[in-house]
Amino acid sequence: MTRPDPTLSLPWPTPAPRDPPLISWFEFWPPALFYAPVLAQAVLLALRHRSATLLTAANPTIPSGGLCGESKTEILDQVQGPERDRIAAWTRLPPGADPPAAMAAMAATGLHFPLVVKPDIGCNGAGVRRVADPAALARTLAAFPPDAALMLQELVTAPHEAGIFYIREPGAVQGRITSITLKSPPVVIGDGRSTLRALVAADPRAGQLARLYLPRLGARADQVPPQGARVPLVFVGNHCRGSLFRDGTDHATPALTAAIERIARALPGFHFGRFDVRFDQLAALTRGEGFQVIEINGVGAEATHIWDPRTRLLDAWRAQLAHYAAAWRIGAANRAAGARPTSVRALWRLWRHQTRLMAAYPESD
Repeated sequence: MTRPDPTLSLPWPTPAPRDPPLISWFEFWPPALFYAPVLAQAVLLALRHRSATLLTAANPTIPSGGLCGESKTEILDQVQGPERDRIAAWTRLPPGADPPAAMAAMAATGLHFPLVVKPDIGCNGAGVRRVADPAALARTLAAFPPDAALMLQELVTAPHEAGIFYIREPGAVQGRITSITLKSPPVVIGDGRSTLRALVAADPRAGQLARLYLPRLGARADQVPPQGARVPLVFVGNHCRGSLFRDGTDHATPALTAAIERIARALPGFHFGRFDVRFDQLAALTRGEGFQVIEINGVGAEATHIWDPRTRLLDAWRAQLAHYAAAWRIGAANRAAGARPTSVRALWRLWRHQTRLMAAYPESD
């Protein structure tokens, strides 16, 4: 049986198969443990600024600044001018929308199958589905709680994904890219003899994360892919769902920074967050070309390059603390200019609403 390599055919450097590590030793720590320094910093900054929610003012035109409970489509709807063409086409389905209403919304927006269905409120790739036809769309709609609004979005066929973090201090002429994460979904290669279950077990990374992949594969786990067939194990580009992240921050060229700056400026009041994009070639991306935005995240986003297995824990914590300190600093500047942070009560309601919805979402692809 040949050993599949989940990083095969990527356009960016990856370690040789024997180069450890393939999984960060802190990648799957309990959140309360990994984020303890961030929480401690937040307490100190809240005391210093006399506001427990000041960072929500970093993006004053986004509910909660994008910390939690925000609508993905409402953020994209705010993008103005020609930069809207950089975003993969989308439409919003209100809670309880049925298949005929979804098909009508698709027709009005020019969407067609296959497409992506994702919850309008959520994070970490929860509930994101790739939908191939009307029957699959009907099943997907039925799987969501009735009070969940959904987002239908164009399926971008570009093979690669990146998370690009952007920060602009109020009053600054231009922002800066502080993090780039190159994402690759795990892939196993069929040998014509082994089941998917066996291929996963034999893979140096996927074999350690079989608990993430096998439940999604279901009955497919016992199928035998043909010789040479590439089988993606997940669709969602999220590390906690098994995708592999690499630090690509050194690809933050002036041309790419300028392209991201134009999109950020087209979203009024946006100062801090991450652009998730899909792209064809890394060389084109560094020229600020050949990419489409699939999501814009606010202060609840993180610089995901820290989940590169080669990142040291102290460096990951330093990056986290530096980014969130910037969010508080920007929030303070915006408050001084008249922006109002989200109240603790309102933020609590948003968090409770998001948490309740996410607990009821179907498994992501």
